[in-house]
Amino acid sequence: MAILSHLSILHLLWAALVFCQYEDYDFEDEYGGEPDHQLPYYFNPNTQVEVPHFPFPVECAKECFCPPAFPLSMYCDHRKLKTIPNIPSHVQQLYLQNNHIEAVPAGPFTNVTFIREINLSYNNIKFHMIDHGVFAKLSNLVQLHLQHNELEEFPFPLPSSLERLLLGFNKISQLPRNALEGLPNMTMLDFCNNLLDDSVFKEKPFSNMKNLMQLNLCNNKLQTMPPDLPPSLQHLSLENNSISHIPENYFNRLPQITALRMSHNNLQNIPHNTFNLPNLLELNLGHNKLKQVFYIPRSLQHLYIEGNEIENINVTVMCPTLDPLNIKQLTYIRVDQNKLTSPISTYAFFCFPLIRTIYYGEQNVTVNRPTQLRTPVFRRFLTPEEFQEAEDNHETLNQETEEDHQAEDNYFHPYYH
Repeated sequence: MAILSHLSILHLLWAALVFCQYEDYDFEDEYGGEPDHQLPYYFNPNTQVEVPHFPFPVECAKECFCPPAFPLSMYCDHRKLKTIPNIPSHVQQLYLQNNHIEAVPAGPFTNVTFIREINLSYNNIKFHMIDHGVFAKLSNLVQLHLQHNELEEFPFPLPSSLERLLLGFNKISQLPRNALEGLPNMTMLDFCNNLLDDSVFKEKPFSNMKNLMQLNLCNNKLQTMPPDLPPSLQHLSLENNSISHIPENYFNRLPQITALRMSHNNLQNIPHNTFNLPNLLELNLGHNKLKQVFYIPRSLQHLYIEGNEIENINVTVMCPTLDPLNIKQLTYIRVDQNKLTSPISTYAFFCFPLIRTIYYGEQNVTVNRPTQLRTPVFRRFLTPEEFQEAEDNHETLNQETEEDHQAEDNYFHPYYH
């Protein structure tokens, strides 16, 4: 009995101890509150305390924002800045567009070594306010945006690493001799909406740019075709100039051209085989003074000749012979605002069996009185087999775009969208 009494007492003491432990235990210590040894984390770009470890320093100018998810980018855009803040050495993408910046001094770039992209568009920068060589020392710079500024001259020197240079919407009227030399990696060059005239071509500034793929010269003061362009060129934009003539055999040195835009010029006659190019996909000659059509290459898919003075579309000129083994790829023609009185001959559908749309719109047959043809828009409906093939091609295109969108961004500029 004594032994049982002792066991009972021990059991009661153990039960009381367990109860007291649960009574004193605060469940919020584990589930509801912050542990004493760990403070809540808030990102502060001005301090290194409590910053998680990265293989590169997390640093940001106080005027800007450096997202933790993109620590190599510094966003200083749309902040009414008048000066460029100091740039941390690890930054690779710098966004300073839409500010009131007037100068580009060397000071803020003193420690910069890895920067690949700078966007200084939509500011008030002038050429003489750019420190000489400030860009040239950035040996990893690939893309430079300077469009929509007040530049009167080309901002040279530039680093040999540069691939894309956007200078549209400035006041550039000349290209200094050798300004574009030493840029072997340049693939896209945008000069649209400047004050360039034919005198800039005397030194043949583009001839040695062996990798140039896109050249935008739209909205300038050109009267002749730019000479000695590199054979690597694929996209050429010359719209809104005063060009009146394309020299015969001009494009023989440009076999890679896939898109040519020359709308809003003064073209009157096109030599017959001018556009006999194996890779041409898009041709825009709208709003010129053309009276006749011309030869259409097999590869061409989209043709824009609206806003001209064409009275009759001679399909035989566009397609002199039929080759069932090498059918022409044309699918879309825009011919509105011409002087047509009748639709295109049905012979066109033998020459261009893939054609789906012909946009006639309104025609300027009589002065100040636009008229419409009986069929303002011709649309060819696809057979079920053609529709399925088109859907398959569309899906393939979308898939390629998903995979290659970064590469496309490297070469396509909004002027070409």
